[in-house]
Amino acid sequence: MAKVSYKEISINGLWKNNPVLVQLLGLCPALAVTASFVNALGLSMATTATLIASNVVISLIRNFVKSEIRIPVFIIVIASAVTVVELLVKAFAYDLYLVLGIFLPLIVTNCVILGRAEAFASKNTVVASFVDGLMGGIGFTIILCSLGAMREVIGNGTLFDGMHLMFGEAAKAMTLTIIPNYKGFLLAILPPGAFIGLGLLLAGKNIIDHRS
Repeated sequence: MAKVSYKEISINGLWKNNPVLVQLLGLCPALAVTASFVNALGLSMATTATLIASNVVISLIRNFVKSEIRIPVFIIVIASAVTVVELLVKAFAYDLYLVLGIFLPLIVTNCVILGRAEAFASKNTVVASFVDGLMGGIGFTIILCSLGAMREVIGNGTLFDGMHLMFGEAAKAMTLTIIPNYKGFLLAILPPGAFIGLGLLLAGKNIIDHRS
């Protein structure tokens, strides 16, 4: 096995091989749940926790699973991790759980997680798999939160509205009014707004890569 470069893993997860901007995986939650920053943050954190947990477990059991049944085993591991994460969200952030709805259990079908399990965790050590899951999750979170913030500001003129869903009533003070007396722009918080926002982020990354 070639020596693992944690720096390369980090750069790949955050930029060069970003799950959303490069691999174009996880687009369902990226487009459906990012109408606000808090929704994007909540689902991103749940996805990151699942990605780390599944990567670590799959790396631990990789030498004991026959290649013929590895995909079903990986899916069982991912589904178990998602169930634990979903129960934790339901227990500690019930209002957010209601907002995210079906998209929490649908993390099981997120190709980002299965893709990293198959491409990386099944071939590398526990530590390397943990770092890969963490960096991939952070890269996923950055894009979803950027898209959520963009759509919330343009759609409602606010930022961090609804943070109390995650952090309790005291977090209501975190809400920022970016555009006072703003009547909103409905397109930004509808599905077409998600496609346009994601397209702008993709274009921005391509421009930066081209210039560098």
